[in-house]
Amino acid sequence: MDSLSPEQQRAAGEQRTHRLRILGLNTVEAEATFDRVARLAATFTQAPLAMVNFINDERQMFRGMFVPTGSDEAPMDTAGGGIPFDLSNLAREAPGDYGFCPHVVAQQSQLALDDVFDYPRFKGNALVNDLGVRSYLGTPLRDNTGLILGTVCVADFKPRTWDRQLKQGMQELTETLLSEFKLRDSLLAQQQELFAVFDGAPFPIMLTEGPEHLLRYANGKQGQAFGMVPQFSLGRRVLPGLDEVGVFRAMDEALHSGRPTTVPRVSLRTYDSSAPQDFNFLCTPIRTSPSAPFKGVLTVAMNATGQGYAGAESQAFAANVQQRFEQLGGGALSEGMPRR
Repeated sequence: MDSLSPEQQRAAGEQRTHRLRILGLNTVEAEATFDRVARLAATFTQAPLAMVNFINDERQMFRGMFVPTGSDEAPMDTAGGGIPFDLSNLAREAPGDYGFCPHVVAQQSQLALDDVFDYPRFKGNALVNDLGVRSYLGTPLRDNTGLILGTVCVADFKPRTWDRQLKQGMQELTETLLSEFKLRDSLLAQQQELFAVFDGAPFPIMLTEGPEHLLRYANGKQGQAFGMVPQFSLGRRVLPGLDEVGVFRAMDEALHSGRPTTVPRVSLRTYDSSAPQDFNFLCTPIRTSPSAPFKGVLTVAMNATGQGYAGAESQAFAANVQQRFEQLGGGALSEGMPRR
């Protein structure tokens, strides 16, 4: 298949980034499913290095990784071109043009390099200089819609032949991840039903993810009161008024402590009222199952000037939402939220 033109690559990068955001895969966090696939790839090919690599329009994110440890239990074959040092702390991200995976995505087909030194185009690649990689096999990683999100790849520190069986096996292994993407889309559909309830709520609600409080969802009342902002934007940056009165500090505390926090009775000018309004904010950490770490914060603003919900009622509401998230199962937050 022909490689994409620069303009097509730019458009495809933006499309990948949007899809990765929706799926909750636009970060460098390790994930057991992808680490397992990387381990299987390394075992199947007998390669010392394997990755499940997602590529957005700026960087590569190795959410699945298998690397040599340099331990006594797994000695490196230095005589055969291996490396004697520990790669267990290898970073899980890289610039967007680093290594060979971007070439796989650009040409939209499997790339097999038996010996990198045989290819002038790849011989000077930073991956060769930084890690001593001499051979590489990368397979496009497509989601259930057919969109290429990155690669599943293996590499060795010595020249080797990637025969037809290995190439076909890597293709089949990569396709096993289709069920993962289908599951995430299924959970997303369930979330849309859950958040349809929020759309008609009489008070502002927003859900943010991670320490930077990436905005995953905001209901209509949130936009009417505090301003409509783009999905996936950084909360502090697009909602400075809430930051000034300490709402995001309370969200920080909720996320880090795992306990609900409040911002009692703060006065704010809103877009839907000519007079300042008093609000009580309840920030509840959200996780996707009882044993999962807290990944997000559900923030509810109760208008204390009018007929807003009483404190006990709002806390019961937040507790119910927490329970619904846990019922959705692992990954519910990371699958993304409906757009406003």
